[in-house]
Amino acid sequence: MNTVLIVGGGAAGMLAGIAAAMKGGTVHIFEKNEKLGKKVYITGKGRCNVTNACDTEELFGNVVTNAKFLYSSFYGFTNFDMMDLLEDLGCSLKTERGNRVFPASDKSSDVIKALTKRLLDLGVSIHYRSQVENLLIENGTLLGLEIKEAGKKAKVYGDSVIVACGGLSYQATGSTGDGYEMAKEAGHKVTTLSPALVPFVAEEPVVKELQGLSLRNVEASILNGKKVVYKEFGEMLFTHYGVSGPVLLSASSYAVKELKKGPLTLSIDLKPALSEEQLDTRILRDFEEAANKQFKNSLDHLYPSKLVSVMVDRSKIPPEKKVNEITREERQRLVRVTKGFLLTLTGLRGYNEAIITQGGVSVKEVNPSTLESKLLPGLYFAGEVLDLDAVTGGFNLQIAWSTGWAAGNAAGNAAGEEKFKG
Repeated sequence: MNTVLIVGGGAAGMLAGIAAAMKGGTVHIFEKNEKLGKKVYITGKGRCNVTNACDTEELFGNVVTNAKFLYSSFYGFTNFDMMDLLEDLGCSLKTERGNRVFPASDKSSDVIKALTKRLLDLGVSIHYRSQVENLLIENGTLLGLEIKEAGKKAKVYGDSVIVACGGLSYQATGSTGDGYEMAKEAGHKVTTLSPALVPFVAEEPVVKELQGLSLRNVEASILNGKKVVYKEFGEMLFTHYGVSGPVLLSASSYAVKELKKGPLTLSIDLKPALSEEQLDTRILRDFEEAANKQFKNSLDHLYPSKLVSVMVDRSKIPPEKKVNEITREERQRLVRVTKGFLLTLTGLRGYNEAIITQGGVSVKEVNPSTLESKLLPGLYFAGEVLDLDAVTGGFNLQIAWSTGWAAGNAAGNAAGEEKFKG
């Protein structure tokens, strides 16, 4: 019987375990934490954005890095397959705005419980508080793992090893980059690593003044000079150090490489549904109703209260000026700063605030159909340890589910058969 050793019991590791066991393999999962799915537990603010219910073909458009590599994985185990699996295991799901899929209970623990129960029902051995130290490689042959449990080191032999221990993000969950070191042991290239789906740091002190302000239905554009790096409509949040929220988190994955070369400009269109002419008409109407008010007291219908004083300052219209004295030129300035609220982005926050890691094991050295190493037979990779990442909305978890399933399927099916003959 084929023995499959899985490093890491997160999203990719759990699915790999299920798939390998369903193929009849003897499966062992080695998890350094006291429970499975510790990072899954905190995703979606504890609700777990399981996947996205878009057409499977649309998944690829939401992958930032190496989308083509995922063709076999996504079609071999689709977003709908994942939803069916959880429903069949008794974890009811619901679909929300943006096709985001969550457990109906809003509890990520229900997803983990369902998958853990399935693993146990299939006879998978789960080794908790088990630290994998190294791959066990002798004379160019993968034999298993060197592990540490209760302070004691041991060697565990198997026909195949699936490395599914995540990246560097949310290090408190155990994602400390171990998988990258294992990949290097096997001769693999690891591409440049960066925090991704992570808040931006902004230069202007005004962000601290706006801290906690959430804006919906804005359009955020990130510019490098005149080049548009990213442009999207959605929700954002001001923080004491910069900007965050769904639209900016996704933007960070596209801006990582550009930011390393120097600062970028964030242009926020606060009223994207209106053209400049329509916005001018709207402001004129508001001004007519507040003709005798001071300018600083006339903007409550246009902006959230926390933003009013900032917009007054940016428009360079004297705050005490009577509305009926404001010139057309001044009004046009107000339109421009509303359609282009500018901030200077100087960097990203660190791995402890990053949802994922960008970069990882080079996919050029991995078989896209089986997730097996092209350099060391019997070694497989799945999930965030690979150089794959996507925007927010359940897409990164789907990468983990799909690649985990593909690796588990292949390892459970065939790994090690020839290597251990005779």
